[in-house]
Amino acid sequence: MLTPRYIMIGGFLGAGKTTSMLKAAEHFSKQGLRVGLISNDQSQGLVDTNLLASSGFATEEIAGGCFCCRFPSLVQASQELDRQAQPHVYLAEPVGSCTDLLATVVYPLEQMYGDQYSIAPLSVLVDPIRAQRFLKLLSGKTFSPKVNYIYDKQLEEADLIVINKKDLLDADSLDRLTKTLQERYPKSQVLAISARNEDGLSEWFAQLESSQLNKRSTMEVDYEIYAQGEALLGWVNVSWKIGGQEFDGNRFLVEFIESIHSELASSGLSVSGLSDPGLSAQAAIAHLKATLLPDQGNDIAVANLVREDGQVEQSHHLLEDLDQGELTVNLRAESDPEVLRQAIETSLHKACQQFRVSSQEIHSSAFRPLPPTPTHRVVR
Repeated sequence: MLTPRYIMIGGFLGAGKTTSMLKAAEHFSKQGLRVGLISNDQSQGLVDTNLLASSGFATEEIAGGCFCCRFPSLVQASQELDRQAQPHVYLAEPVGSCTDLLATVVYPLEQMYGDQYSIAPLSVLVDPIRAQRFLKLLSGKTFSPKVNYIYDKQLEEADLIVINKKDLLDADSLDRLTKTLQERYPKSQVLAISARNEDGLSEWFAQLESSQLNKRSTMEVDYEIYAQGEALLGWVNVSWKIGGQEFDGNRFLVEFIESIHSELASSGLSVSGLSDPGLSAQAAIAHLKATLLPDQGNDIAVANLVREDGQVEQSHHLLEDLDQGELTVNLRAESDPEVLRQAIETSLHKACQQFRVSSQEIHSSAFRPLPPTPTHRVVR
């Protein structure tokens, strides 16, 4: 790998991009290659950045907009990683509600910086339960049509559609999903992995290492529907200092996430403030995730909830109790962001009372994304 490899791993909120990106980073690192990571969000205070930074890899965060709208920042982040670590491999994770990445990020990178980077095919990860519901292979709650428009466009432009968490499906369901995706998106190659269980990764990594970027035509995107779809999503990023006495951080984090889920379920997750005849009666959680970082050491606890009917999954556990730490929460759902923030704050108050600790706010933001305005759009 003589020229540094630039790898972008996209996919909708909750598809498991961060975990998969870390597995890819570990894979390349074991080969003796230096790796740089780039996280991305509409605002600051990212759970993903905490997780990536705790892994020990050089990490840069781009906040305040997606890669397409912050293209100069993406270039600057890459240059900063080059100064820090001179990576052989750059792994970049765009915002989960972003699409049209080929035209607005990948092709501009290739056009302007193709002499500096070898650009890998675009991977788009999917959660298998959400994908089955989107394709009507499985009943259950899904997003409204304009949010699903973004989901569909993400899959349409993918060079590699990567079904993640394949362990959630039996063999017949996985085969049916794979065939349906391949039929609906014939320009894409469909793979199946479980990043958490390290199953099926070798085939995907081989594609990331050696395959060439497909020279496909730029897909058509209705930016009005795209903007309306993003505007239906509420985003909340909040962080606090937590502490006062020794407590079980693992149990605190899981019960806190469960409480947020319960609060949102009881509120009905209404999409108040927006009028759209295509909206379902109850909106859907895209991704709820949180980290708890002790003030001392490199330990971290991470918990996730994907979909409104999902179970809390703790992917990283603290090795011992703590008395002081930083709690960060990111919630994405099709709902009023203030409803989401209130659910988080109510749950934090309950958790602090239960564990007899105090909280002090560090950062808080609740908003709907602004319409996407790409810096560049290369049409082929």
